[in-house]
Amino acid sequence: MNHNLSQTSLPRKRRSVDPMDAFDELPAPLRQWLARAVLPWSPTSVRRIWSKSRAKGLSDEEALRTLTHAEVRTLARDWQSTVSKLNSNT
Repeated sequence: MNHNLSQTSLPRKRRSVDPMDAFDELPAPLRQWLARAVLPWSPTSVRRIWSKSRAKGLSDEEALRTLTHAEVRTLARDWQSTVSKLNSNT
């Protein structure tokens, strides 16, 4: 069932954990960020970035900013790939 994933160059991955349980286990600021995210992040990916940021001594706000930057970079990579595909089709 891939109806809501749209057309993207980003890879899709199978999950080995229940994403709802993983979401429920996230800290509140992280759940709020994930609920507003543009991309369909997995709770595991978000927790990984969050944990690395917090281990570096970043505050909650700084760690959330790190996640936002990661999302912007991912969107830019997808946009570049999409533009390249469109240009090669013309």
